[in-house]
Amino acid sequence: MQDLSSLILYKDHHFLAAFKPPLIPVQEDQSGDPSLQRLMSAYVKHDLYLCQRIDRPVSGLVLFGQTAQDQAVFQELMELRKVEKYYLALVPLTQDKGPVILKNGLIHDAKLHKAFVSSEPDARIAILEYSVLAQLQKYSVLLVKTQTGRFHQIRCQLAAAGLPIKGDVKYGARRSNKDRSIGLHAWKLRFQHPNTNQLLNLEAPLSDHDIWPSVQSALEHISKSES
Repeated sequence: MQDLSSLILYKDHHFLAAFKPPLIPVQEDQSGDPSLQRLMSAYVKHDLYLCQRIDRPVSGLVLFGQTAQDQAVFQELMELRKVEKYYLALVPLTQDKGPVILKNGLIHDAKLHKAFVSSEPDARIAILEYSVLAQLQKYSVLLVKTQTGRFHQIRCQLAAAGLPIKGDVKYGARRSNKDRSIGLHAWKLRFQHPNTNQLLNLEAPLSDHDIWPSVQSALEHISKSES
């Protein structure tokens, strides 16, 4: 485990943003493994309140409220769609540059711990937009922006579109990653701070495992070519 202070990406009196390495649970689960919430709460010496979740095999940015009220205010911002969430996803090579909007009804099967695309009346609408940000030798790097926050939304919707995320065998990837992570990274979070009115642009660095260093190199090359 990294030094806990190095995981903190942003901190003020209302919010704390932290980087979650893959395979660490965001909050306590049946495994009993130390969660990011527990570790960060111990570090700051008071309870932190989870504002948004990412799955255990996913890496990236997680936001906590310093109080339950801060958590409630942020969740209201999300309900009003005043929070922009961006992810990077590694999928099989695609020539469809985008942007592409996916809108599906999703059913959450709690027993299987999995989401399914469904046209049933009780399915919840899930919307995301993606575009190809970079091309690697075997994978496309998608920039994904979610408009809703459904269970396993990105994993399920991309798989249904024929673009299963690298290593995500639950949703159709051919093989798992050696460390059981998947190629999905919670990259950026953007919202207007409810207390200061400052526009916060939070970003999580890419992981140093699997092929993420290659993604980093590709993004740096794009940045240099655009400057």
